[in-house]
Amino acid sequence: MSEAVTPLNGARFDGFATIREVGPIGMILLRAKADVPGLAEAIAAASGCAVPEKRRIVLNGDRAAGWMGPDEYLLILPYAEAASAVKVIGEKLAGQHHLAADVSDLRVVFAIEGAKAADVLRKLTPADLGALAPGELRRSRIAQVPAAFWPEGEGFRLIAFRSVAGYVQGLLTHAAQKGSETGL
Repeated sequence: MSEAVTPLNGARFDGFATIREVGPIGMILLRAKADVPGLAEAIAAASGCAVPEKRRIVLNGDRAAGWMGPDEYLLILPYAEAASAVKVIGEKLAGQHHLAADVSDLRVVFAIEGAKAADVLRKLTPADLGALAPGELRRSRIAQVPAAFWPEGEGFRLIAFRSVAGYVQGLLTHAAQKGSETGL
């Protein structure tokens, strides 16, 4: 694993909503069918969370488990624990068809915070934010790049590929410019 460095060095923007890069954060991509024996134990051991239901994220302090697809989960944990968590998953799922990969250095995480945080996302995603329930994880796009986001506190967390970190930051900060609120 590389040194724990965020791609944008903890960038922050204060507009009508606050945009800040969060991290470094450990992330594990886990591919396994929901009926694989030991899946719940593996997710709990790695993240301290239960297996999330469809389109949900289970939050537990600085840890989370998100449902990304029928056989795909994203586990979030402290950066320093990601490599050992992959090993634990391998032990818990030994002999079962699965894939666990440390993707910590392949992703960037943003916090979109403030009472008008939803205005920022409304400008950038086709997802219906009015229908987004607490604890719901949504995969969609932000402008033209894939992303995943969920409500957290008075705002949202958003994950995108590290290779487009600067582009996504630019989109978010432009959308959060004071005076550009949607009023919705």
